[in-house]
Amino acid sequence: DMRVGRITEVADFPEARKPAWKLTIDFGDEIGVKRCSAQVTNYAADALLGRRVVGVINLGTRRIAGFRSEFLVLGAVEADGSVLLLAPDGESAVGRPIA
Repeated sequence: DMRVGRITEVADFPEARKPAWKLTIDFGDEIGVKRCSAQVTNYAADALLGRRVVGVINLGTRRIAGFRSEFLVLGAVEADGSVLLLAPDGESAVGRPIA
């Protein structure tokens, strides 16, 4: 189940083995707010706030360095290992399904 979400909070994650952010994402009224760990440190925290992303919300939760990651944020992995986040074009509302 892939949905559009909006990043509402970005926090440091120094406990992670690989550099990562703790992201809080709003998926709208039906799904609510979920948190995840994301290795997208090629983005500054302020550049992530308010950004729309695509997340897979039905994979279950995982514990990452003691943090409960509730979904997978999607991105394209570049040759240098950095991740470019996927986002819908236009102004699709949070919570909308991805077809």
